[in-house]
Amino acid sequence: MRTIALEEDYSTPEAPEVEVTRSTRVLWCLAIPCIGSSILIMVAASVIRSGWMYPPVVMPAVGPPWAVQSIHMSPEVAVTALWVATAVGAAGVGAGLLAVQRGTRFSLRPLLITTAVAVAILTVTLPAGSTDAFDYASYGRIVALGHSPYVMTPYNLRQVHDAFGVSVPVTWQHYTSIYGPLATLVNFLAAGLGGMSVARTVFWLKLWYSIAFGIVAFVMDRLLRRDPARRLRAHLLWTINPLLLWDLVAATHVDALAAGLGMLGILALGEHSVSARPSGLRVLTAGALIGAAAEIKINYSLFGLGLAWALRRSPLALAQAAVAALAVLLPGYLWFGPPAVRALTDRRNLASGDNFYRFFVLHPDWRKHLAAIAVVLVAGTAILVLRRLPEGAPTRPAIRPTIALSAAWLFIWPYQLPWYEAMIICLLVLYPASRLDWLVIALVTAGTLPNIPAPGGLVSTVHHFFVVSLAPLVLLAAALGLVALCVTRRWKLREPGGPPGAAA
Repeated sequence: MRTIALEEDYSTPEAPEVEVTRSTRVLWCLAIPCIGSSILIMVAASVIRSGWMYPPVVMPAVGPPWAVQSIHMSPEVAVTALWVATAVGAAGVGAGLLAVQRGTRFSLRPLLITTAVAVAILTVTLPAGSTDAFDYASYGRIVALGHSPYVMTPYNLRQVHDAFGVSVPVTWQHYTSIYGPLATLVNFLAAGLGGMSVARTVFWLKLWYSIAFGIVAFVMDRLLRRDPARRLRAHLLWTINPLLLWDLVAATHVDALAAGLGMLGILALGEHSVSARPSGLRVLTAGALIGAAAEIKINYSLFGLGLAWALRRSPLALAQAAVAALAVLLPGYLWFGPPAVRALTDRRNLASGDNFYRFFVLHPDWRKHLAAIAVVLVAGTAILVLRRLPEGAPTRPAIRPTIALSAAWLFIWPYQLPWYEAMIICLLVLYPASRLDWLVIALVTAGTLPNIPAPGGLVSTVHHFFVVSLAPLVLLAAALGLVALCVTRRWKLREPGGPPGAAA
């Protein structure tokens, strides 16, 4: 196996060297401190989580996770610092992408080492920025007690005086699980390893999700190792992106695992032309991996539709992929029964607080039909993006349709959270740079700001502004921007540092 090369010769015969201007160097000099300071703030906030974040957690006497409990930070200071870190981190990623596009090249070693250290620290600390990991742990504990998380709610853990009870988040305590059976199995395994300690349980979850995050980074690094510019852009979008580090690793979201499985499923087809049919083993592997991703979060069934689009000219391959996906997907739902199936639609009319539909769907009667309205809009947007999104990755024909379908859902569906963007970023890293990059970064940034928990007082007022005004406006602008790109076809598709590619 080849040793990972973190420093490469950036002059390739395929692409002429690009002259780096002074302004481009300034952009890169801006990107480095912005990304670094953002990560530093996020790590510090996670290390001293007990001073500002809820719910309360009883720490184990020995071993991970660890926390600095002697230092207390006021919630107002922590939240404000994290807002600054989010804005600065997004600016750093944007400046870095622009600098790479203009020809900047440099050694990735310092940033990758910094990120590896940051991920390691975040992995051995308690989740911060979201309480979802404690919901995962509660569902796992419910299974360990012999019950179904699709029937029993985390609130019941309080009623039986379970040790998990004090750490059950209030927000979703009366809701059954909406995650797939494979996610429930992962939660159950973590609960088994964590025993009566909720801290240990969430540590195991965070460890597995961090490994999945690292696998995505490693795979894309190996695939792009011969193209330093694309490799650098990919790491900016995923590995050293402070927003993803916060939303996926620090906050401990299962989306990291689902994105990793989905990405591997798309890549399992290998490189081939549109008219060629991959081998049966590749097709079966792709179907099984995507089925596993969908069994964690059902929205990853969009990856299955992207796979089906790529295999549409081969009925046999299409059937093989479908059989493999269903062979992985169905047993879990059969085991947990109808309640697990109902969980897929129980919250269909819910909308996240920062959704842009709030500007249009005001009457209560219309809100009852929000899901139906959104389905029509998502379907229309998906057709439009499928028709207008440039090819981009001709040797991997499943990437383009999967990006198109994921974009339609992420930009239009009314219930969205910033960690959901992992499903499109894990594929964008393998797609040429375009204006879609900027829209996705805008989505992650606009979603992260209002999802940082805020206390009362002035900070709460600012948080309310983020939720009801700033974020919905940005998300609406991003959705309109996606439609505008499709209509005008002004994607400006290009390889980083290279000449513009075909935009049609």
